[in-house]
Amino acid sequence: MYQTDPPRSPKDVLPTMYDLPSEDPQEPGLPDQFHLLQPRLLDETFRPPNYPSDEIFVASDLNLYYDPRHPLWHKRPDWFAVLGVSRLYEQRDLRLSYVVWQEGVYPFIVVELLSPGTEKEDLGQTLRDIKQPPGKWEVYEQILRVPYYAVFDRYKYELRVFKLDGGRYAEITLSESRFWIPELELGLGVWHGRYQDVEQPWLRWYDWTGCWVLTSTEQERQRAEQEKQRAEQEKQRAERLIAQLRSLGVEPDVD
Repeated sequence: MYQTDPPRSPKDVLPTMYDLPSEDPQEPGLPDQFHLLQPRLLDETFRPPNYPSDEIFVASDLNLYYDPRHPLWHKRPDWFAVLGVSRLYEQRDLRLSYVVWQEGVYPFIVVELLSPGTEKEDLGQTLRDIKQPPGKWEVYEQILRVPYYAVFDRYKYELRVFKLDGGRYAEITLSESRFWIPELELGLGVWHGRYQDVEQPWLRWYDWTGCWVLTSTEQERQRAEQEKQRAEQEKQRAERLIAQLRSLGVEPDVD
């Protein structure tokens, strides 16, 4: 492609998400139940307090196009987040894919859920065939330069976090399977609890107090419990007042 003077917008000369495939039915490793539920929990609890909700885009199992020289090359992260972009493409459409040369903003964090078929590629332990596209590790580390890369082993329930340092990923030593990300004012950790009626360790976000960020369902349950407690306290207060009045010889009108 020849450069023009003045330069033309990527939207004019490069494919957009409307032009690129949004799915590949031949791709192996279609999501199982864990790969459907775990990203959903990450979605529900990812609420960085220093970013407005309309400037956060999160996605799971969505085509991520990363190289304008090879516009069909893509990866499908199990979960990723981009900061500073609208949830909708050009403020109007749900995304069919995420095309970095059109968006102009790269993912801030990527999470991969390890499985036997993808573990070596996820951890950068495979040798690249120069005739094939680069692996996930190379794309995230060297092409997109994603600041944080997390992998979660669904069988060992082990979290590993890598931070970009000097152009390479350096693994972070974790304390209690938790990692605080100051740029987000959020932390990522392993929580043992019940989600969608399944009791097991899950990956989720926590806040600066160390408390897990609540899902909308948990918030509703918490509000209902608080309302129940307030009603019970009001009932007890009323009963005490009635008892005091009766001790003074006054029969209260309880109607």
